[in-house]
Amino acid sequence: MTQQRLSRRSFVSAAAVGAAIAGAGLVGCASAGTTDQAAGNATTTAAPKPVILVTSFGTSYGSTRHVTIGAIEADIREAYATYDVRRAFTAQIVIDHIQKDTGRHIDNFEEAMDKLVAEGVREVVVQPTHLLDGSEFQDIKKSLANYADKFDKCSLGAPLLVSKEDQLAVVHALHDVMAKYEADDTAICLMGHGTEADANKIYKQLQDLFVEEGMQRYFVATVESTPTFADIALAAAAANCTKAVLRPLMVVAGDHAANDMADLSNPESFASVMERSGFEVTCVLEGLGQIEAIDELYVKHVQDAIDGKQA
Repeated sequence: MTQQRLSRRSFVSAAAVGAAIAGAGLVGCASAGTTDQAAGNATTTAAPKPVILVTSFGTSYGSTRHVTIGAIEADIREAYATYDVRRAFTAQIVIDHIQKDTGRHIDNFEEAMDKLVAEGVREVVVQPTHLLDGSEFQDIKKSLANYADKFDKCSLGAPLLVSKEDQLAVVHALHDVMAKYEADDTAICLMGHGTEADANKIYKQLQDLFVEEGMQRYFVATVESTPTFADIALAAAAANCTKAVLRPLMVVAGDHAANDMADLSNPESFASVMERSGFEVTCVLEGLGQIEAIDELYVKHVQDAIDGKQA
């Protein structure tokens, strides 16, 4: 990582310092200048900048929001200086919670798109921060189709884990940041959300890639699908592990990480299941958005969308 990136990431991680400024910039409108023409003294409005709309499920956990979603947005903004980078969330309950808690409004997807239409934006790239091509991503895709004829160019970037190439990059990015926990007696357990959609198979694909890459003590579980927490407890025990390090396989370390993974007062949490199974448990409350190599994959997906490689 370059010194420039280290400096930028340090700034992003200081959530309290820049939160209000960053939030205002993310939901603000692109400015349109006016110029006087020499002939006839007519006034024309300059075309608004093209927009990259970074679309996330969202989280009400402010500290993780700024160092995960905010970090991805910052990397995209740094890479595409000629674009206006904006934010939209898809979880209305999260939007409402933030509004009530802070008085700040974050647009949902339709609100953000309607603003672009009203401002006369001609080019938009929608880049989701979702991991899978699941139901939430499909909802964005369907909604975006309703706006396709309102722009000269309307592109959709891919979720994080669609291609095997990106899955492999994520496996190695996670290994790089979790290697310090590795030991013969330690299972590295990653908790994804899970989905009823066919895309849930990607968790199994990730598990297989960890094994293929020689990381046999890495295990992938899900909150709402398979593999389950109990499945991972059995697999880790079969690998002769007595310790377990848990980390969310999610962009943010928000509600699921705090409650479904790390909350020992919740008997159904990942930590509780592993402790009851006899493991010494450590929880790492960090989201994928805090890993620079993963943020850069989203930057790559933006470029793919600009180049016409539609999701």
